[in-house]
Amino acid sequence: MNDSYANRLVTGVREFLRLQAAAGIVLGIATVLALIASNSGLAGLYGVFLELPVEIRLGALHFGKPLLLWINDGLMAVFFLLVGLEIKRELVEGELSSLRQAALPAIAAFGGSAIPALIYVLCNLTDPVALHGWAIPAATDIAFAVGVLSLLGSRVPSSLKVFLLALAIFDDLGAIVVIAVFYTAKLSVVSLLLAAAVLLVMLALNRLGVTRIAPYALLGIVLWVFVLQSGVHATLAGVATAFAIPLRGTEDDSPARRLEHALHPWVAFLVVPLFGFANAGVSFAGIRVDALTDGVTLGIAAGLFIGKQIGVFGAVYASVHLGIARLPEKVDWMSLYAVGLLAGIGFTMSLFVGTLAWETDEHAASLRLGVLGGSLLSGIAGYLLLRFATRREQSHVQAGD
Repeated sequence: MNDSYANRLVTGVREFLRLQAAAGIVLGIATVLALIASNSGLAGLYGVFLELPVEIRLGALHFGKPLLLWINDGLMAVFFLLVGLEIKRELVEGELSSLRQAALPAIAAFGGSAIPALIYVLCNLTDPVALHGWAIPAATDIAFAVGVLSLLGSRVPSSLKVFLLALAIFDDLGAIVVIAVFYTAKLSVVSLLLAAAVLLVMLALNRLGVTRIAPYALLGIVLWVFVLQSGVHATLAGVATAFAIPLRGTEDDSPARRLEHALHPWVAFLVVPLFGFANAGVSFAGIRVDALTDGVTLGIAAGLFIGKQIGVFGAVYASVHLGIARLPEKVDWMSLYAVGLLAGIGFTMSLFVGTLAWETDEHAASLRLGVLGGSLLSGIAGYLLLRFATRREQSHVQAGD
């Protein structure tokens, strides 16, 4: 790897971290506004906003959905497009491009997904409907997690930040697979074949060296329509589009890099906050104590807060002591445990999976309470432990001087 490429990679990671930190703050504000709106005189207006009918007609083709579903099915496809672009870049030329670099965050992500899911299942063994939500506590919200990490500034080593980013990327990749395999409705073979045909055209354009973004964007919209009609969740069209867009070329002429750079602020400051605002609103009116202790709420909260820290730290500890991987540079065990706690902030992806788990709103309040509670506990505990760990490290360095 030459010096100029390494410098561009470091600069890109820094810009990504700054953007994600700011995005975490905006997402936090959107969440607070949703909670205020749903627990005040604005509750009725908030409900009307989410149920606002939005229709698109193209000749005989007609799509009519409430605004909430357009956000969850449409705008979140753009979010997954960006996630797909990030995953592709990291796998091809970034921190995950070699087995040695990718091993530790991949193992950590697996442990950090499996243990929360297991805890959720144990909390809901007697309720087959509630069990549909087993994957809710398995993912990490990268914007919130990096936002909390950024509060400690330069005291956090860059290697720890990169590890958290890589862990979250593998988490997102796992969530994409789970959604595709386990949260897919009855399939339409015709729509799937049409979607596959569109994807093949996009891949052919890639092989032919087409580097303009417009053809991929137009075909991506067509792909989204067919995937929406197929029964596979429409957001996966975003991931498929991302992997079809060429990455090759320099920073200026790579379509994938240009699109990722262009989408980042829109996703960070519009798509994700709007999703958070639309899905985080939970009314506390009439909520009884048993709502806080039912299987769904407890399974999600315990999965995020307890399962994530055990899964991430346990997987890393085992892999390091077995010689499979090694700790990142300048990272001690306490700091890594703190990152395991921060991985329990599952907000955006957890809420999204929750919208797919059940066809009715029976568990809506429990979903939101569990996600908010588990994410809040994880964020506070992770921040406090990491603050203590970095202060201790600084005192050791000063004592050595």
